[in-house]
Amino acid sequence: MAKSVMEPFTFASSRSLKMTLNVRIDSLEGARTPLPYTALLADPSLKHVGSNTSNYSDFFLTVQLFADSKPLTVPVQTAYKAFRSHRTWMEWLTIPIQYCDLPLSSQLAITIWDLAGPGKAVPFGGTTVSLFEKDNNLKKGRQKCKIWLAVEADGLSDTTTPSTVASNSEMDRLEKLFKKHELSELPRLDWLDNLAFRQIERVNKQSSSSVERKDEHYLFIEFPRFDFPVVYSDYEYTSSSSLTANSTISPSASSAPSAQRQAPQSNSDAGGTLGFSMRVYDPEITRDNPAESKHRRLVRSHRNGPLDRDLKPNSKIRDELNEKLNYSPTHDLTSEEKDLLWKFRFYLTRDKRGLTKFLKSVAWDDSAECKQAVQLLPQWTEIDVDDALELLGPGFENISVRAYAVDRLRKADDDELQLYLLQLVQALKFERIRPDPNAETTTDSSLANFLIIRACANVTLGNFFYWYLMVETEDTNQDYKRLFSKVAWEFQVALGKMDGGEKRRATIKRQADFVFMIGEISKEIQGLRESRPKKVERLKQLLANGKNELVAFEPVPLPLDPGVTVVGCFPEASNVFKSSLFPLLINLKTESGANYPIIFKTGDDLRQDQLVIQILTLMDKLLRKENLDLKLTPYRILATSAYTGVVQFVDSLSLASIEEGKHAPAAGVLPYLRNNHPDETTETGVKAEVMDTYVKSCAGYCVITYLLGVGDRHLDNLLLTPDGHFFHVDFGFILGRDPKPFAPLMKLCKEMVDGMGGANSVNYANFKSYCYTAYTTLRKSANLILNLFALMVDANIPDIRLEPDKAVLKVKERFNLEMSEEEAIKHFRNLIDESVSSVFPVLIDRMHMFTQRWRK
Repeated sequence: MAKSVMEPFTFASSRSLKMTLNVRIDSLEGARTPLPYTALLADPSLKHVGSNTSNYSDFFLTVQLFADSKPLTVPVQTAYKAFRSHRTWMEWLTIPIQYCDLPLSSQLAITIWDLAGPGKAVPFGGTTVSLFEKDNNLKKGRQKCKIWLAVEADGLSDTTTPSTVASNSEMDRLEKLFKKHELSELPRLDWLDNLAFRQIERVNKQSSSSVERKDEHYLFIEFPRFDFPVVYSDYEYTSSSSLTANSTISPSASSAPSAQRQAPQSNSDAGGTLGFSMRVYDPEITRDNPAESKHRRLVRSHRNGPLDRDLKPNSKIRDELNEKLNYSPTHDLTSEEKDLLWKFRFYLTRDKRGLTKFLKSVAWDDSAECKQAVQLLPQWTEIDVDDALELLGPGFENISVRAYAVDRLRKADDDELQLYLLQLVQALKFERIRPDPNAETTTDSSLANFLIIRACANVTLGNFFYWYLMVETEDTNQDYKRLFSKVAWEFQVALGKMDGGEKRRATIKRQADFVFMIGEISKEIQGLRESRPKKVERLKQLLANGKNELVAFEPVPLPLDPGVTVVGCFPEASNVFKSSLFPLLINLKTESGANYPIIFKTGDDLRQDQLVIQILTLMDKLLRKENLDLKLTPYRILATSAYTGVVQFVDSLSLASIEEGKHAPAAGVLPYLRNNHPDETTETGVKAEVMDTYVKSCAGYCVITYLLGVGDRHLDNLLLTPDGHFFHVDFGFILGRDPKPFAPLMKLCKEMVDGMGGANSVNYANFKSYCYTAYTTLRKSANLILNLFALMVDANIPDIRLEPDKAVLKVKERFNLEMSEEEAIKHFRNLIDESVSSVFPVLIDRMHMFTQRWRK
């Protein structure tokens, strides 16, 4: 049975509608039976009320906004207007409130006032109109409102003057259909519409006479029309992470009045109904409970310090503490857990795992408690680097705590620091830096000063520090832009003050000029309305042109790899790739005369790919620490701006190309490897070391891409070098996102397994063994990886920016930290079996290959 697919629908939230509320008063319809002459004689004052003597007396209206039976605005009044034959205003009134500030219970109290003598007015009638429908959609378009005669509109929640009343009349039914026709909710057919309108006019005339007999009046008003439904959305209060984690769909609170696209989610209840999970906030949740606050102050008083210092936990409490110390960085502590950690804080100083948990238990808004916590920092056992990184995240604002974390980082060598440099630059966003252009230094940021000092002392660190800062200076957030510009300026000043600093600054400038020149050439190639061969020819001409100074230039460290110095390029070996953005392949010439190929991209934000490669490099080093070399090939990548970047080119072929059989006597990975490195003495016919490289690299990339949730995996972005190094490219989708339906959690295709000799081969068994070892090894360093992602929550990484509060949780979910090692191995075994036996990814790969061939 085929599954039904709901079409997505477009809507806007009321919170995003930054517009003033307007309503147009159109006309009043209905006639009132004149008072008999005897009634006027009995009460002469009735003569002064205009409507008692004429159906077209001079009315005016007042409109006031109410919510929950309380007025929210002052009344707004129509201008004076004399009527002769029709009571028509056609006047827009502006209510002094914006749509984004409207409560769900908002309603307009509209009162029609009749003149009853000089300076006196009496209510002719009133009506109360709700601004939101029962389905929480904002009302729009023409509205027919019943007027309750001789009373003022009350605006109460249980109003006695509702604008709509139950009616079975034919005209009311036609009115609703006419409104749907106006809003284009009914199909239009001109010749049939004209016939229907003429019939409606006849029905209207017949009903008018009955209205006159019943003394009924109706006011017609008009609300602004929008191209899409406007759905009520409440203000999102700051909530705890636990509350956020349990919510699946939240109403938008965006400041931009833009439409949103949201697809319905199916609910697999017994009834099979469709529904939405809405995030509900309690405004009291972020406030302290007075009783709990008083209890905490009593328990944590400094007077208890001498007593707490000698406290020792019994075996049961020791087990409880140990369990809490093993919590992941994303775990939220309860108030009872916080009190327990505080009580045994002196005992915990001997355990390096306890510091981050203890600091999470501190109420930092309490000055006395804050002072005690800071005084305890020097007594703590030296913490690991992953804990220091956690203390630099958004959850810790205390300057002393962050300075303590920086002191721990001072002990890291330059190679280790380079592994975390990308995240440490992002951590500057959480520092209390005041980017004052008149100040000489950011003395209130120990992290900024530390990074500047280390970047000045090491050329490689300085190179990447400069480029990471340059990308962030293009941030759309003006505060961040000023902050990183300030730090970059201080770095240049610090370089100028050291020996040889001016030469370093000149080198950085030449690097920037080099990148700029290639970027200008890339833009010109992109702009050419020519075939690809002509683009390639033009690229060679531009590189060879002496004016561009790219054939030969003064030696400069390559920004992508500062350990390599380039002195020119080989124009004749350049190329343009078959892609919509036309990336350039440029072969640079090193000092030794060797060739260093790079890919230069324009129009593509490479920061997400840069992050994945950085984490992959880190994981490779973590595995090597445990004597597990999986022959990974983390090629270099550097984002030089928000829309340009440089990628190291690795000579390789995609599995899609290998499967076509153009580079070997037969199609497939195994014939390809056998063709490049034959060895008849082995079972596969491939050199043992080459097959070992292939099997290990497949295992490494399977584990790492699974942990990072890399998506959009097809045979064109799975590459293989002639010597057996398998690797992935193009990381446009991470953290579980994938443009393809039913994508597997891990990419292990049949082509990869066949390259090992098949599912029954020894190589495949070794592959699975390497996967289990790599997975269990990386789980031990889960806290480090989670803390690195936590530092990236405010980075302009597309797949993190979508749900920054869930990015770390998505990575944590794949580590399965709640499982034992045996359970984790079993889990990964199931992943492998599902990936190999999955049919749908095979169909997707075949469709992708067919599409690519058709395009060619």
